[in-house]
Amino acid sequence: MDFRDSVLTGEQIRAGRAIARLEQAELARVSGVSLKTIKRLESMCGHVEANTRTVMAISDAFRELGVGFDLRFGDGPGVRLLRDPAIAAEREVA
Repeated sequence: MDFRDSVLTGEQIRAGRAIARLEQAELARVSGVSLKTIKRLESMCGHVEANTRTVMAISDAFRELGVGFDLRFGDGPGVRLLRDPAIAAEREVA
């Protein structure tokens, strides 16, 4: 299941950010979504209320950082590290 085809939750954003070791401001910067919006979405329980473009921007940022979401399970966010975020960061610099 593709992450963008499903609804993102506040829990997934918080967990994805934690596993990537990002501050909210860093996620805002890499996704191009305002810090205010990141904070608002993270404060939500369950599915976030955001436009598709915002969800896609956050999703794409997590993918670039090597964070994946497994949405087959209904009991939690299913967040996993696909690759070392340090490697992803090095690729941006190169």
